[in-house]
Amino acid sequence: MQLGIIGLGRMGGNIARRLMLNGHTTVVYDRNTAFIDNLVAEGSTGVADLPALVAGLDKPRAVWVMLPAGAPTEDTINTLSELLEPGDTIIDGGNTNYKDDIRRAKTLNDKGLHYIDVGTSGGVWGLERGYCMMIGGDAETVQRLDPLFAALAPGMGDIPRTKDRKSDDHRAEHGYIHAGPAGAGHFVKMIHNGIEYGMMAAFAEGFDILKTKSSERLPEDQRFDLNVADIAEVWRRGSVVSSWLLDLTADALASDPKLDGFSGSVADSGEGQWTIEAAMEQAVPVPVLSNSLFSRYRSRGQGTFGDKILSAQRFGFGGHVETAKK
Repeated sequence: MQLGIIGLGRMGGNIARRLMLNGHTTVVYDRNTAFIDNLVAEGSTGVADLPALVAGLDKPRAVWVMLPAGAPTEDTINTLSELLEPGDTIIDGGNTNYKDDIRRAKTLNDKGLHYIDVGTSGGVWGLERGYCMMIGGDAETVQRLDPLFAALAPGMGDIPRTKDRKSDDHRAEHGYIHAGPAGAGHFVKMIHNGIEYGMMAAFAEGFDILKTKSSERLPEDQRFDLNVADIAEVWRRGSVVSSWLLDLTADALASDPKLDGFSGSVADSGEGQWTIEAAMEQAVPVPVLSNSLFSRYRSRGQGTFGDKILSAQRFGFGGHVETAKK
């Protein structure tokens, strides 16, 4: 199949590459012409602007927008809605608020356009590992675009099948689902990111306790000078808390044991806050998720070793660069 892609940064470029590796064709655009040139050298068709991208796609067109949430995505989708024709599809693969998806889908439907929201997880590793995708939109359009989603997904790989699982839909086992109507995909991804905040915070706090066990505040016979890199490594191998986040933590500690390359000022991309807002609207208590978000706010004024763990994890899975320590 053919797909137009707008936004060729950390994830958009690798989405194009993974599709091409699986036999699909891509027409790409980014304000950074170097990104376009790199993909053209690898087989994409590069264009200079949005009208040229639309003109370069076969009907019915499908355009994947992979831009930061907010104005960049909103403005691009508004422009596309004036360039595309009835039957075409706009896909938002960024981290948009699901309420914006619901609004956009209604507006675009009035113009005869389809709107698909794809919560996309996989970060900078997606080219190699594939992308876990949570998809919202009408079932017919999602099914028509399934070859694209199947190519981007991780596939079953070597993960053992879930015991006693029974389902007529194979997609979840392959790393992607049709979650529901417009907005459902980004809603599921939003909660995924809220949980991610909590998991990361638990590792960060635990490693902070380990690191500070040598503190002079403790009686001398209770002080341990622990090798946190070795602890991360041993926990990777057979422990209950083994995970990709722990793998990334071990990688970071192995190369920089004191994490001096990180300030510990931890950013948030919005989904954590939106998750808390959804919990409040639905009267669901979420003390772990809310505290993990507030910890990120606090980190910007007082970076601890645990905050550096968070920074290292975010760099590991998403290439998010925090302010370096001076």
